[in-house]
Amino acid sequence: MDMTITEKILARGADKTHVSPEEFVNVGIDLALTHDVLCGPAAKEFRLLASKVWNPEKIVVTPDHFIPAKDVESARLYKEMQDFVIEQNIQNYFPVGRHGICHVILPEEGLVHPGSILVGTDSHTCTHGALGAFATGIGTTEMAAVFATGESWFRVPDSMKFYISGKLPELVTAKDVILQIIKEIGVDGALYRAMEFAGPVVSDFEMDERFVLCNMAIEAGAKNGIIEVDTRTQNYLEQRGVKKFKSIESDKGAEYVDEIDMDVSDLEPTVATPFLPSNGRPARDLSNIEIDQAFVGSCTGGRLSDLRDAAKLLRGRIVSERVRLIVIPATQEIYLKALEEGLIETFIRSGAVVSTPTCGPCLGGHMGVLAENEVAIATTNRNFRGRMGHPTSEVYLASALTTAASAVEGRITDPRDIT
Repeated sequence: MDMTITEKILARGADKTHVSPEEFVNVGIDLALTHDVLCGPAAKEFRLLASKVWNPEKIVVTPDHFIPAKDVESARLYKEMQDFVIEQNIQNYFPVGRHGICHVILPEEGLVHPGSILVGTDSHTCTHGALGAFATGIGTTEMAAVFATGESWFRVPDSMKFYISGKLPELVTAKDVILQIIKEIGVDGALYRAMEFAGPVVSDFEMDERFVLCNMAIEAGAKNGIIEVDTRTQNYLEQRGVKKFKSIESDKGAEYVDEIDMDVSDLEPTVATPFLPSNGRPARDLSNIEIDQAFVGSCTGGRLSDLRDAAKLLRGRIVSERVRLIVIPATQEIYLKALEEGLIETFIRSGAVVSTPTCGPCLGGHMGVLAENEVAIATTNRNFRGRMGHPTSEVYLASALTTAASAVEGRITDPRDIT
């Protein structure tokens, strides 16, 4: 019987010729990811099960949430993480100075391969589906079991196919596309399903934009997001030293629980209003919303292409006096490239502040926490109540272009209105 990409990958992991939606399978894990917040707790549970991890070369650890440590508790978590890495001789460790946001540094380091099964102690692990992998988030106790056995179990998800066509308008990005999709299907519209993205627009997207699509699949309740491997994917992987891999495609007769066609020719720069990612509206409809903070960064908006977009809007302009613009490159490599390209100088001259790689502001951790009743626009992926700070603060989600334009004007602004 024909299968989707997700079904084929899980079948391979379970050493079966075929799997069907709703079937429970036990699979071998190809890569396990954890970070500073949850490595220590997972390690504690792991030590109740075993003394040695199943494979120290298949575990990736990078600090990213509270880095540099913001308080004593954060420092303790970092120490627990590093102790585990040393104790278990973990090979793929990226400490402070080599660190980066986990969902950006793994592809950057060539650690994610098409057709592989990847789990991480972070819900946005689904990002890596952009490279044709089955990638999903799991909890700390599940990760402890993976550390010990190298295996986990899943219910095979139904698959939904999103065929994106048309010609994307100028200054409209993948972030706008995924916000529109989530608006149309809702935050539970893909509950425990695989969101498979296809179509000419997806084919034209650079890898950075494909990562955004798969990253925010979780915001629609999906188990994973995934995109077939093509020439663009292969080139990306080869540039990162990945030359041997087996790409997997959905069979022509594969069954989808839903197939959604989306023409983006008339799509506008989109902003998700509080307090759900599904509250998408055209940026121009929100021009009366004044902001206190703008944030360009996170696993959804801190890649080099995002920094280039923001710099393009900021070059020769000054951030509004009433706005704090925070820019955080997602990894040290991206930070260095942004420095070499003059992007960092552009940000600083415009009145922005630039930080070391960290998730910090995205989860209200540090480096940009919001006070009571403050309003922020951000390139992040979640805008739940209290997500970035005080419960009365508000977060609007947008692309780097829209976020930078808004920082200049001091209010939510369609980037087309200042270029």
